[in-house]
Amino acid sequence: MPSARRLFIQALFLLTVFLSAFLLFQVQPLISKTILPWFGGSPAVWTTCMLFFQVVLSGGYVYAHLLASRLSGRAQGLLHAGLLIAAVCCLPITPDESWKPDSNGSPVAAILLLLGATVGLPYFVLSSTGPLLQSWFLKAVPGKVPYRLYALSNAGSLLALISYPFVFEPLFAIGTQGLFWSWSFAGFAVCCGICGIVVVLRPSSADVIHEDNTADAASKEFDRSATSPTGADMLLWCVLAAVPSTMLLATTNQVCTDIAVVPFLWVLPLSLYLLSFILCFDSDRWYSRKIFLPALLLCVVGTCLLLWDAALLLNTVTAITPQAAIYFGLLFCCCMVCHGELVQLKPHPKYLTTFYLSMSFGGAIGGLFVGLVAPLVFHTLAELPVAIVATCALVLVVLYRDETSPFRGSQRGPAWLVAGAGMVILTGALYMQSSVLTEKTVAVARNFYGVLRVEGFQDAYVMKHGQIRHGHQFRDATRRRQPTTYYGYDSGAGLVLRQHRVDTPRRIGVIGLGAGTLAVYAQPGEKWRLYEINPDVVDMANEYFTYLSESRGDCEVVTADGRIALERESPQSFDVLVLDAFSGDAVPAHLLTRECGALYLKHLKADGILAMHITNRHLDLRPVCRGLAEELGLQVMCTYTEKQPDDGTRATLWFLMSRTAESLASLKRGRALHIDPGPSVVLWTDQWTNLLSAMGPVESIEILDDDNSRHITAVAQPPSAAN
Repeated sequence: MPSARRLFIQALFLLTVFLSAFLLFQVQPLISKTILPWFGGSPAVWTTCMLFFQVVLSGGYVYAHLLASRLSGRAQGLLHAGLLIAAVCCLPITPDESWKPDSNGSPVAAILLLLGATVGLPYFVLSSTGPLLQSWFLKAVPGKVPYRLYALSNAGSLLALISYPFVFEPLFAIGTQGLFWSWSFAGFAVCCGICGIVVVLRPSSADVIHEDNTADAASKEFDRSATSPTGADMLLWCVLAAVPSTMLLATTNQVCTDIAVVPFLWVLPLSLYLLSFILCFDSDRWYSRKIFLPALLLCVVGTCLLLWDAALLLNTVTAITPQAAIYFGLLFCCCMVCHGELVQLKPHPKYLTTFYLSMSFGGAIGGLFVGLVAPLVFHTLAELPVAIVATCALVLVVLYRDETSPFRGSQRGPAWLVAGAGMVILTGALYMQSSVLTEKTVAVARNFYGVLRVEGFQDAYVMKHGQIRHGHQFRDATRRRQPTTYYGYDSGAGLVLRQHRVDTPRRIGVIGLGAGTLAVYAQPGEKWRLYEINPDVVDMANEYFTYLSESRGDCEVVTADGRIALERESPQSFDVLVLDAFSGDAVPAHLLTRECGALYLKHLKADGILAMHITNRHLDLRPVCRGLAEELGLQVMCTYTEKQPDDGTRATLWFLMSRTAESLASLKRGRALHIDPGPSVVLWTDQWTNLLSAMGPVESIEILDDDNSRHITAVAQPPSAAN
């Protein structure tokens, strides 16, 4: 029976590994959400953060490997104790306002610098804990196989991710979350320090007299059975880790671009990624080729069909649930296959730090590919098709190496013929999908803020961000100045810009340029100030559309984040301020908070109108807008305009707010429907936002009569910005 001391040491190591993993993964959505508003709310903020975390994780694994292989137990404990003390001195981790970027700085470089200065050292220490403590565990508890500690580590990571959007994010403000994490890290440092003391006080192997001679003999026999891994083994470990890492980030990019850039949609794919680690490292029984290889094939086919559906503009699948099920199903099957095969190739525990080091390099390679290489090499989100092809090719490599597989041996020609034909068909289908998607494209650009395209048709130019239209202009001279898409004459923005204070030259502010459609409403003598964070949008609006160049007003385009620019400017005294800053269908949550609403009022005249465009396929933002209005004491009007294909307009929702009821009451609605702003109220703040509070599309609307007293329920086509 193990002694009480042995049980205590095991419990201490289990607690420390679990706590380190929990903190390691909870800090990722926490710090990413904190800085998200400072960098335009782009999906690339999360991708860049993941790049930083994966690279630092690799650095931590290198440190752990060198420590375990080059230094004695006493030296390891002392050196790591000093690093723990230095990391504690970096607390708290929450960055202050001084880290807000300048408008012209590189977002990627600024994010990496910010993360390195605030959370870099604590994260580095946490990242080294898993492999280092498993190495220490072998010394402290001889003969005990440590690989299940890795499964426990991933369980702690998964708990951190799941608890963040459902517990910490809804219940605690960002500042409170940062303090909780910092104090928890201090507790972890104490536990890890005690583990180090155990290693430091342990006698050297030459002098040790074990408490349990049986365990000592088993340990020596265990070490003699070790076989050194080859270079090919380590390369395969690296690739088997790199492919699911690429798939993770590519899938997250795909989903966040068209839904929202929020922790919930970061956490879900990352949780599936970690779940595969937990299952595969816990026991061999969780992974079976007979189950997961057919499931992977099914998910690959489903994803290809989904991508083709988007390329052909069929819109067969528009709801978020089936799309997420297909994308995340592919991710999970890819991770289970790659990690399952990885575990089957794991080496003797003597080489566990080499094994984890190879895995961490693979994860970092995936992050570097999606975060840095793909935006430079591809003009579309091509990393997902690349990850699909790489996954299938890697499966064939693994099967070829396996002596028992149908792809090994001289008589396996038919199997390879079928597999080769399948790879050709898959690669060709994905390449053709990309070609069809861009066949009408006359210009394309990809940067930190996403993929932007201009499509040329016989009668019009269309600007798109992903699948979402950001502008549509007819080519013929008679309709070239006609407002289209969400800005028609009867849209909420159209009503305000055609009717509010038109008797005098106005000052108009617009956050979000798009193709510049709203500039058609500018009148001689008016001053318009349009804020656009993406320089590629500005270039394409000027080169392929004439809304700005033919505007009758004085239109100034400011290339900057709208919120940060307004924070730094003196009051602009806008008569109207239009908020239209969605990228794809993603919600810029930082532009819908109480603090940002107060900023808008600072720049509006006393009777000015704030017009918010809230058309969305997946979310009903009326409760959020109503919560903002009630908090700021504003009058509201919500308008719905039905689709008019001949005019080039789409089904559109606008939420209008003003300090005075008279400003809104004077608007003649025309074909716009005055609808109920909704019974529920949700208030977002800079410290608290929760996507779940707005989840669900607008499937029906309540139309108000002119006296605002009677409601008529009307089922409407869900407003959509797609295609």
